[in-house]
Amino acid sequence: MYSSQTLDYFEHPRNAGEVIHPDASVQIENPACGDILKLTARVVDGVIAEVRFLAKGCVPAMACGSLLTELVQGKTTQQAGKLGREELVQAIGGLPEASSHAGYLAIDALQSLLKQIKT
Repeated sequence: MYSSQTLDYFEHPRNAGEVIHPDASVQIENPACGDILKLTARVVDGVIAEVRFLAKGCVPAMACGSLLTELVQGKTTQQAGKLGREELVQAIGGLPEASSHAGYLAIDALQSLLKQIKT
């Protein structure tokens, strides 16, 4: 049902936890399914130096949160802001239609995080 990439990111999450003394912290919840994704980040000179996630929910929500951190860490905030849901879903090996909400949750959390950094 899930791609090998999705299962790998779920079973072996990358960057799990919270950044100590983050520059930005957001928590997004999908009220329809109850999935929760929290992102914390430290930014140095406009570059995402460290980003971590905590997730509660389905396998794809946790996998997308994990992959998202790998895709944006080391990128400028401007580069990170260009990451789209389709790119994330493709990198995770695709998602079943019933799990498409996981990609939206991750990108919504990223956009909220970046807005916090820019202010």
